[in-house]
Amino acid sequence: MNEKFFDLNKEKQDRMINASLKLFALNGYKHASTDDIVKEAGISKGLLFHYFGSKLGLYTFLYDYSVRFMKLELTRGVIDDNRKADYFELRKQIEFAKMQVLKNYPYMQQFLDRSRSENVKEALLAIEEQRDVLAGVYAEIMERADTNLFAENIDLNKLDAMLEYTIKGLMTEHFQNASFHPEMLYEETVSYLMMLKKLAYH
Repeated sequence: MNEKFFDLNKEKQDRMINASLKLFALNGYKHASTDDIVKEAGISKGLLFHYFGSKLGLYTFLYDYSVRFMKLELTRGVIDDNRKADYFELRKQIEFAKMQVLKNYPYMQQFLDRSRSENVKEALLAIEEQRDVLAGVYAEIMERADTNLFAENIDLNKLDAMLEYTIKGLMTEHFQNASFHPEMLYEETVSYLMMLKKLAYH
């Protein structure tokens, strides 16, 4: 992490982080322009390179920051004992934790999603060590899910995949309609979770 960057006031930090998350999320590493990032953030290019050295340095910082921030909210906001819990309640808590993140950093989840399909070698190598951290956190949370209530014909892997597609689709739709509010996205996501719960249980 770039310690000098955190000496800046919080408003400027978040402006730079949010502008960078947005441009990398929308355009990918290759096509995200530092000229566009500094314009979006309202800062000089010199300031950006002073703290991060290069576009790759910025991308690496952003990924590390995003993983740490998301992990913190997930571990703070989700039941963290060993008791079994309702599958859909755990999913709901995960989405609530994400909502808290998106209040501060609206494009963070999209940035993380986009990074999974990144195909630029230098970008892939820069985030290699951190790539599986969040997947591990999600897996650890969902290990506590009580699956005894599911109907016999329910394939949990397919259910997980269907939920991921649905949640990503909802987020994309909210952003495209210029109507993104984390609370509204959360409420809509929960409505899908509750509908699926009725269909999936005995």
